[in-house]
Amino acid sequence: MTGDNPMFGPNDFKLGIWRMNCEGGLAITKAPERWRAKWEDIEAVAKMADAAGFELILPLARWRGYGGSIDNAALSYETLTQGAALAAITENTSIFVTVHVALVHPVFAAKAVATIDHVSGGRAGLNIVCGWNQEEFDMFGAELIDHDRRYDQGFEWYDIFARLLAGERFDHEGEFYSVKDAYTSPVTVQRPRPVTMSAGGSAAGRAFAAKAADFLFAVPRDLDHARQLVSEIEETSSQAGRHAGIFGISHVVCRETQEEAEEFYDYYAVEMADNEALDYWVGAKQATSGSVPDEVFRQRRRVAGGHGSVPLIGTPDKVAADLVELHKAGFAGTTVSFLDFKKELPFFVDRVLPLLEETGLRRPVSGA
Repeated sequence: MTGDNPMFGPNDFKLGIWRMNCEGGLAITKAPERWRAKWEDIEAVAKMADAAGFELILPLARWRGYGGSIDNAALSYETLTQGAALAAITENTSIFVTVHVALVHPVFAAKAVATIDHVSGGRAGLNIVCGWNQEEFDMFGAELIDHDRRYDQGFEWYDIFARLLAGERFDHEGEFYSVKDAYTSPVTVQRPRPVTMSAGGSAAGRAFAAKAADFLFAVPRDLDHARQLVSEIEETSSQAGRHAGIFGISHVVCRETQEEAEEFYDYYAVEMADNEALDYWVGAKQATSGSVPDEVFRQRRRVAGGHGSVPLIGTPDKVAADLVELHKAGFAGTTVSFLDFKKELPFFVDRVLPLLEETGLRRPVSGA
């Protein structure tokens, strides 16, 4: 890879902002304090993360909500459009987009991602999703095909996408896509393509990531499981003749005291949990996706608190220590989400980042 994408920068443990393009963020809650995804707030948080040295901003591709009384996550911004906007107002962080291979044609995706890469000066990133939500696919008249065949489609999609951005001009007749005299100009600033991510807990998902992704999302049950995941993913990548860094997904409640953090977590993820939406998400995920361990689905506070992602709950010292442990387990980094990004990210930046700098996992931001 050539280019200056921050995902390949000097920090040993990378950090990202995840899912702030959606109302509710990563929480499945009715709490009135939840993230509202107002554009001016997204813009403010993007600039804040950019100035703090976060390596990436990653959105969720969502087309409908989870139902219930507030239709959790229904309000969301389309990721390619948002990516171009955020690329224009940031200077350092990698601006990711998330694309469903069954819903966004690779010829269109190549042109759109190249556009964002030029707007950002080589900071675009692509999160490739093969899909799991039939009701979303129904909106497009698209079929959610069998689990492993989704990754067959993903391989074909990625091959077309990568060849276009490598500068090829070609015909292609495959099982899922047919293109004639296809090419794209301009190609990306990053060569031969932008940095890529994928999520997949199944064998098929990991095999896809081993070919198509520079970073693979993983959701561990605990630290022991995190180490196991790293070992398994590294073996899969090694067999494919390449390396994929392992990235976590986390949700954060960081307060001055452990008691205060736990109290607030219980408030929004237990007392104010959106149980109808929670049941919908768990049911749909268990039926069609292998990205989350079954044991995690039974931890309702964790699921309501952050879609089953790793909970980082407590004081700055506790949160920093948990991040260090993820690094020791072999993770290259993690995304973080908050109930309210704009209100809570400044405390994380001011109190947690310096502790990570003391460990040597992250460097102070130049000029800070």
